[in-house]
Formats: sequence, C-alpha cells, structure tokens
Amino acid sequence: MNYRDWLQQLVYKIINPVVRGMIKVGVTPNFITTTGLVLNIVAAVVFIYAGLRADASESLTLVGWGGGIVLFAGLFDMMDGRVARVGGMVSRFGALYDSVLDRYSELFTLFGIIFYLFLQGYFWGAIIAFVALIGSLMVSYVRARAEGLGLDCKVGLMQRPERVVLTSLGAIFCGVFGHCQAFDPVFILIAPLFVIALLANWTAFVRIAHCHNLLKNNE
Repeated sequence: MNYRDWLQQLVYKIINPVVRGMIKVGVTPNFITTTGLVLNIVAAVVFIYAGLRADASESLTLVGWGGGIVLFAGLFDMMDGRVARVGGMVSRFGALYDSVLDRYSELFTLFGIIFYLFLQGYFWGAIIAFVALIGSLMVSYVRARAEGLGLDCKVGLMQRPERVVLTSLGAIFCGVFGHCQAFDPVFILIAPLFVIALLANWTAFVRIAHCHNLLKNNE
C-alpha cells in the first residue's frame, strides 16, 4: 500500500461516521459535489477581496481564511465519492459531474490566488500560480484522454489531493505568519505553488510517456 492509499484509508475512517449520517438524512453525492464547488468559489472571492485590501496585515489574514475554506472544501471532494459508494448511489453521470466540478473548483481557487498576487504586486508569483493552474488542468486532461482510449493513467506525484493540500496549507500559513517581519509571508503562499507548477506539469508529461509506452506495447 502506497502513501496515498494509506492516507485515503485513514481519512475514510475519520469521515465514515459523517458519511453514514449524510446517507441517513438523504444527502446525495451530487449535492456534496456542488457544495464543494460553492465553497471553492467562496474561497476565490475571499482571495480576490484580499487582493483589493490596502492593509497588508488584513490582506494576509484573509488569505489564511481563504486557505482554510479550500481545505474544508477538499473534504467534500472526498465525501461525495464515499457517499456514492457506501450509499449505493454510484452513477456514470455522478462521476462525470464530479470530474467537471473538480476542474471548476481548481480554476476558481487558483484564479482567486492569481488575482490576489497580481493586485498585491507579486507579478512573478502570479505567473507561477498561472503555470500551476496549467499543470493542474493538464494532469487531469491527460488522464481523461487516456481513459477515453481505454488506458489506466494514475501515475505521477502531483494529483488533485496533493495540489489541494499544498495550496490550502500555503495560504493558511501565509495568514498565520502574516505579522512576521523577518520575511515576506506571501512567499509561504508562492513556494507551494512553485512546487505544484513544477511537479504538476512534470506529472502531465510522465502520464504522456506512460500512455505512449502502453500503446507501443499493445501494437
């Protein structure tokens, strides 16, 4: 069992009581997926509002709150699939709906961060966030195209859970250290985005190479 599977099983043990409670009251997986999107939109609005604030301390505090909302929304991303499986509500449309809204969620979140960084004068930070957005989309796109060809393509390091955790923790700790004078706290937000920008795009090309090898071996 790799680290992702181990962590997934650990999270499932934690959220299973909540999942069973949701099933009992009739909450559907699609409702949970939609709630996750709404929360990510709220986080994006918080980031945008932070970018518009002139007071640096207040702005950084808002970034921290935005990161907390992103992390909380990530739990809904796990719960929708769990509710579908445990509650016997798995459907092909649900899988499609979940995938599409996940992409929207990531777009909204990273757009909010890009907007914040640009307005606060961190031009290169905004560029890094934009490259991270490109990598995030391409990781998912390559997998979707591969599965359309009947190929299994889940290789690579920077999948969605890792991206959500890095983005949210970067924002949270940026807010926590907002009053620090020893260094610029915004770099705590930019650093994980740099990691995502690097590894997400690398993961996309690793997946392309993986699919190439699979197709070549099947010729």
